[in-house]
Amino acid sequence: MTKQSAEQYALVAAGIVIVALTAGGFWLSYAHLAEVAGQHGLKSSPVRQWTWPATLDAFIVAGELLMLRAGLRRVTDGWAIALTATGSVGSIALNVAGVSGAGGFGAKPLLDYVVAAVPPTAALLAFGVLMRQIHQLVDRPIGRPGPALDEAPESAANAAVRASEPPAGSSGQSPKPQLRESDSKPRGGRPAGATVEELVEIGRIAAAEQGKVTRAIVRKAVQDKGLTVSGERLTEVMDVLRPEFEATADTGPDSG
Repeated sequence: MTKQSAEQYALVAAGIVIVALTAGGFWLSYAHLAEVAGQHGLKSSPVRQWTWPATLDAFIVAGELLMLRAGLRRVTDGWAIALTATGSVGSIALNVAGVSGAGGFGAKPLLDYVVAAVPPTAALLAFGVLMRQIHQLVDRPIGRPGPALDEAPESAANAAVRASEPPAGSSGQSPKPQLRESDSKPRGGRPAGATVEELVEIGRIAAAEQGKVTRAIVRKAVQDKGLTVSGERLTEVMDVLRPEFEATADTGPDSG
């Protein structure tokens, strides 16, 4: 399992737990507010008793939906935050106040107040965690395979290769004859749109990360980009990368 797959599984599992926690806390809070409404004038009408909490909790639902929409649009909605905060704080306060009844605060054990306050508080915190995950997802840049992902390293590597090439018209041998030939002549062994230069850049970055250049490392890096490479094409790529890698090693600390 790759790191990306493990992260996705963990995110899905956390999302399921958060949704379940939010739903459970919301239901317990709603049911308790319905009991409070029944104890204070609505006991004779079960429909009104169970509808009354919606006049408060509906603010939470509306505010959370608007906050979700704002999060997906990468903006801040002050009204949505105000609605959610008002409904959540009111729900917590009424759940706690409903424990005391007519006897006032202190007439019941402290744990009764804690039990009443936990569900709406848990629902509020769970929703906050959910919104944080959504913000992280929408703020994360969408990656795409290809040289654009590693633009800066590739540019530096290209500059080093160009600096090592002899001037135009020189009798010296160019270190990248295959690269120029492949750019001007399409060849087989790769998906459409994947040039030898792109394959070389992918292998160059993988070699820099691993500290060595082998066919296995280059092939795996190419496959991780969703591309395929034939044995002949891989040989071409290695013919370009090996001289570069050896030249880089020769200019290391020992050569200075």
